[in-house]
Amino acid sequence: MHDVKRLSLALLVLPVLGWVSVASQPAATPEVAAWERQAQRITIIRDDWGIPHVYGKTDADAIFGVIYAQAEDDFNRVETNYLNSMGRLAEAEGEAEVYRDLRMKLFIDPAEMKRQFEAAPSWLQADMRGWADGLNYYLHKHPQVKPRVITHFEPWMALTFSEGSIGGDIEKVELNQLEAFYGKTTHPTAAASNYARRFDDEPTGSNGFAIAPALSASHHAMLWINPHTSFFFRAEAQMVSEEGLNAYGALTWGQFFIYQGFNDRAGWMHTSSNVDNIDEYAETVFKKSGKKGDTYFYRYGAEERPIQTSVIRVPYKTSNGMANKDFTIYRTHHGPIVREADGKWISVRLMNQPLKALTQSYSRTKANGYKAWKKIMDELHSNSSNNTVFADADGNIAYFHSNFIPRRDNSFDWTKPVDGSNPKTEWNGLLSVEETPGLLNPPNGWLYNTNNSPWSAAGPNNSPKEQNFPKYVESGTENPRGIHAIRVLGAKKSFTMDDVIGAAFDPALPEFDVLIPSLTKAYDETPESNPLKAKLADQIASLRAWDRRWSTSSIPTSLAVYWGEDLWQRVGGEARKAGVTRYDYMETKASSQMRLEALAAATDTLTKDFGTWKTPWGEINRYQRLTGDIVQPFDDSKPSIPVGFTSSRWGSLASFGARTFNGTKKLYGTSGNSFLAIVEFGDHVRAKAITAGGESGDPSSPHFNDQAERYTKGQLRDVYFAKADVEKHKRREYHPGS
Repeated sequence: MHDVKRLSLALLVLPVLGWVSVASQPAATPEVAAWERQAQRITIIRDDWGIPHVYGKTDADAIFGVIYAQAEDDFNRVETNYLNSMGRLAEAEGEAEVYRDLRMKLFIDPAEMKRQFEAAPSWLQADMRGWADGLNYYLHKHPQVKPRVITHFEPWMALTFSEGSIGGDIEKVELNQLEAFYGKTTHPTAAASNYARRFDDEPTGSNGFAIAPALSASHHAMLWINPHTSFFFRAEAQMVSEEGLNAYGALTWGQFFIYQGFNDRAGWMHTSSNVDNIDEYAETVFKKSGKKGDTYFYRYGAEERPIQTSVIRVPYKTSNGMANKDFTIYRTHHGPIVREADGKWISVRLMNQPLKALTQSYSRTKANGYKAWKKIMDELHSNSSNNTVFADADGNIAYFHSNFIPRRDNSFDWTKPVDGSNPKTEWNGLLSVEETPGLLNPPNGWLYNTNNSPWSAAGPNNSPKEQNFPKYVESGTENPRGIHAIRVLGAKKSFTMDDVIGAAFDPALPEFDVLIPSLTKAYDETPESNPLKAKLADQIASLRAWDRRWSTSSIPTSLAVYWGEDLWQRVGGEARKAGVTRYDYMETKASSQMRLEALAAATDTLTKDFGTWKTPWGEINRYQRLTGDIVQPFDDSKPSIPVGFTSSRWGSLASFGARTFNGTKKLYGTSGNSFLAIVEFGDHVRAKAITAGGESGDPSSPHFNDQAERYTKGQLRDVYFAKADVEKHKRREYHPGS
């Protein structure tokens, strides 16, 4: 986890969870004394999986403790997330990240964040101070840890990362176009990826299911939490205070709120939304000369408004120390200019309300049911990039669509830049929760989201109706995971917790239910004179006999996935020309010859890499964690674990986004199932969970990879939520710093 030399054993205390330095500490200051006093009010209990259960008198105490525990487990990820959120990554990684930093700085201004901190309610200020104090106390107690950039955390910094997804909506601004607009000279592109090109474009997103009491064997509501992220992206923890906080789940490294999880009365699962709530404006810009030189203006109705200009400085690391790039930035009232197209400057408008967003992200973790959760959404409207699947102890299940949707003129095509000079393209407030697609206790007894459109969220008869909403509330379609979810959720009338886990790991690959018949039909219709007919006879026979379900022992799974990936790449350009999705093109438009050529190519690749195309899927598809690095150095010669589930592209609800790396033949997972949990509400909460790898980012920790085997098999472990259960499984109890 830390790039430092280990101290000798004589200078270490070695508890179960790792090591704590007893090197001499700097002399105490009033600030340090205050940290020490607060630390004594906080108790961290690590259970037998290394999960921290943090108890404090106040919420700020619990936050101090949970961020201290995160820093113990992986300070590098904590700092890196804030380098990204504040636009300071180039200070650590060099010139290649300058435009990534510029993008963040277009929206995140430290001076503005400080003003928003001062405007925050006193309780939130206290929470942000607890966050900063916990991190600074960790650095004080661990002088051997050398931050790459941030040597002191300030409370306002928490506002720069107010949602659970890194970058959030800001990352929709394309870096290459930003550089083309603001770059005055040739700049190096981002550092070359360590990934090979095979199996690129892995779908991202998440799954959430909610089961009503009527379909639950226990007659209590249940929630399935299944984010698909890059591995080791979130920590697992419990936060408890005497001010009503008692939340458990996944926190994105560096944040102080449970992003996907539950409390003793309610649970929430966020899934990335396809809402169209980020708009681009084609601005009519012209130049005027004046006494002070040329000035840019833009048209708005009958007005000529001056373009706002400012200078943003982006520091970056070089081999000779730090250097800077200065950029003159242009803005209209819509937002910053981010690119140029067809002679127009393009501005972007998106939700940028860090104070509201952080308030909503934290306060909802204390919501005690549906009404409290909805009230927070009604008041704050700042959860822009996520849908939410919800369940509570009162037996409610619910689906909420994105909580930030501007009200707009539905006659415009908001998927493209609109005319910035036309006042009719302005936003007119926000849609209420009632005006967006949603569900509460549908009569079928279940609901779900798999990053698909909400029009099938409770099956064909009980879902929101697309025609009842403006076009811009949703830009997505159905996906293979959605088809799979409807199938498994509609198949039972009584679910146990294990049944829900079983549904989430159901091995069917429904996209191949469509694609394999199209392939065998193509083969059957191909003349015997075609040389592919003889070459592919055995492969076609194998795929005909396949039940289209993944397993580690399955040879057809290997063949189908390699064929599907090859075909996916082949149809890309043609699908764009035809104006259809790759799925549509693969299913209905790809020629027979293209399908067979893709199968031949898949056969050749498998044979070249593994000696035969008849290679079981588990020998190819692997989980491996070797170091604490954010980008893993995968190695075919090092130990790894077979994984049965596949990319979500083919409809696998259990997602495993795997790729080859430079020099590897096997596929190694880097994203997909990360933190998973099943939660059952009632008189008390019951839950099971698993975290990819383990809690710690330190390879020397017993909790670096102790959950890996269970993770690959979908064997969730019991969650210790009640204090009595935590005590039974206690492996270490301590105050921060002790």
